[in-house]
Amino acid sequence: MLAVVALLAGICLPRLPMATSRPQLEAYAIEIAALLKADRNAALSRHSSVEVAVDARGRTVSSGSGFRVVRVPDDVVVDALLPQRCKGRPALSAISFFATGMSCGGTIRLSRLGGGFEVRVNWLTGGVDIVAQDAE
Repeated sequence: MLAVVALLAGICLPRLPMATSRPQLEAYAIEIAALLKADRNAALSRHSSVEVAVDARGRTVSSGSGFRVVRVPDDVVVDALLPQRCKGRPALSAISFFATGMSCGGTIRLSRLGGGFEVRVNWLTGGVDIVAQDAE
C-alpha cells in the first residue's frame, strides 16, 4: 500500500504547478529593472526617446529598444503606477526615457501573498531602483 502511495506521489507531484517564491519574485524585479536600464541607455546612445510598454493586466513589460519582453507568472500580482501624461501627451501605459536620460517616471509592483518588490523609475534622473515591500 505504501509503495502505491509513493508511486502515485512520484507521478503526480512533479505535475503540480510550483508557486513563485520570494527569490523568484525578486529575480523578475531584477529582470524588469535590467530591461528598463537597457532602454534608458539606448535612449542616451541613440539620442532619441524610448518607450517601455507596461501591460499590468497581461503581466508583461516590453522593451522599446529591442525585442526583449519580461513575462511574469500568473500567481504574481502586477500593478503599474504610471503617469497619465508625459511631455504633454498621453503616456499610454508606458515608461518613457528621453535622449537626456530623464524620464516621466513610473513604478511597477510585483507582489505575492502581501509581499513583493517595486521597480521604480525616477522621473527626474531616469534612474531605476528596486525596493522590497514586506508582507503586511
